[in-house]
Amino acid sequence: MRRAAAAIAVLVCLTAPTPRASAQAPPVDEIRGLWVLRTSLTSPDRIRALVRSARDHGFNTLLVQVRARGDAYYSATIEPRAAELSRQDDSFDPLATVLRAAHAAGLRVHAWINVNFVSSAADLPSARQHIVHRHPEWLMVPRDLAQELAKVDSESPGYVGRLARWTRTQAGDIEGLYASPLLPGAVAHIVSVVRELAQRYAVDGVHFDYARYPSDRFDYSRQAIREFRLVVAPQLAAPERARLDREERIDPFAYPDALPEDWRHFRISRMTALMRRLRETVKHERAGAVVTVAAAPERQDALDRRLQDWGGWLANGLVDAVCPMAYTPEPAEFAEQIAAARSAAGERAVWAGIGAYRLSPTQTVANIRTARRLGATGVVLFSYDSMTNPRQSAPDYLALVARGAFRAETADAGSR
Repeated sequence: MRRAAAAIAVLVCLTAPTPRASAQAPPVDEIRGLWVLRTSLTSPDRIRALVRSARDHGFNTLLVQVRARGDAYYSATIEPRAAELSRQDDSFDPLATVLRAAHAAGLRVHAWINVNFVSSAADLPSARQHIVHRHPEWLMVPRDLAQELAKVDSESPGYVGRLARWTRTQAGDIEGLYASPLLPGAVAHIVSVVRELAQRYAVDGVHFDYARYPSDRFDYSRQAIREFRLVVAPQLAAPERARLDREERIDPFAYPDALPEDWRHFRISRMTALMRRLRETVKHERAGAVVTVAAAPERQDALDRRLQDWGGWLANGLVDAVCPMAYTPEPAEFAEQIAAARSAAGERAVWAGIGAYRLSPTQTVANIRTARRLGATGVVLFSYDSMTNPRQSAPDYLALVARGAFRAETADAGSR
């Protein structure tokens, strides 16, 4: 039924006549956002340029990447300062600098946090206090590597090294190393990171990314399977529990393979439980902050392949808005994804994530207009950095988007 409703909405969107620019003036309360990568936060000059550019081109919200890979682009006591800030004085605080400049310019700032993704596999962190070095046992393990790593001491350098080498061979599908939402220690760590940030900074929102598994073939670490066993074993009849305990001595997958639906539910529910704790933490420390999540654009695919139940998170009020990363260059597919997300969201907000890095300014403007027609209450473009890089985009990219989507009255006046 939902897919039928989405299809009808898409059909209406694609067949409706395109209005003149004056009819495209954005709603007053529309979120007009930019995902801002950490590379634009490495100096006061870059931050000033970011805020000036966003303000001058009609954007009102910045989602700034302050926890990219288990490091900090703010003044932190829990995680190491980002290596990319080494050229700056220790007193330079990127997030504080963004907040001062953006708020003075009338812009909102959301702290963008990568939740489970903690490290590149190609370039491991140098800081010894990084989570990868302090707690390698918290890292997710793919099924393909689990039996081999089960025989390696997680404190050994060979453990992370082997996991990183395997991950590099999967670079097209797996971004890097992830911490596990199944392990209490890893969960407590990210909760403490979010608590510190929300306590210390007057952010307008917290935006969670990589709140998912790399694929449904994670996490098969021995610690994760032990957590699963602790949950399900007491629920089993004694003979079945004894049988699985015997099998587990020679097969570490005995419990997950014998109880596949329970195993799947366990992993999904633990990720959901983490999102609940993160929301509660943000709201406790900063009640007015908006909690949002970047999500795989198709709800069922996100659940099946990434074990990310963003539909359930919306239904249960764990997030205030979802940002489906609808990065496709195909207009019809984009419309279908946003329509489906809008249908799934109910009364919650949808901010359409647009992959501007792979689109022309004209295509980006068209997607913004499509998102509005389908009921999205905001758009977020990925990314500011790509759109302002002359090697990746037209030098006037933001100006063209502003003229076509955010300043319709100016474009209309100029055409007369």
